[in-house]
Amino acid sequence: MITELAVVALVLSASAAHAETTQVLALAGSIDQVLTNIRNWVMGILAGLATVFLSIGGVRYVMGGGDPGEIEKAKTAFKAAGIGYGLAALAPLVVTVLQGIVGA
Repeated sequence: MITELAVVALVLSASAAHAETTQVLALAGSIDQVLTNIRNWVMGILAGLATVFLSIGGVRYVMGGGDPGEIEKAKTAFKAAGIGYGLAALAPLVVTVLQGIVGA
């Protein structure tokens, strides 16, 4: 009961504090800055997902115990990780193409 009241009090105080102040979370000065931010986010997300697939593939490979089905699933996860890392590496090229299209 006390924990629930504490959580409610925290939520109410956080919402009241948020209502008093307005903050701009991100203000980009130019299209170049927006595209750079997009590139950074895309690279981070792709690299993170690729790392997850690499980890899953490694665990499947080690825990497969010689089962051909599990080994194939591990290889598929490794391929997905490679594609993810490749796309993350190509993200700056995609942003350069977008800058050319936009004219920035």
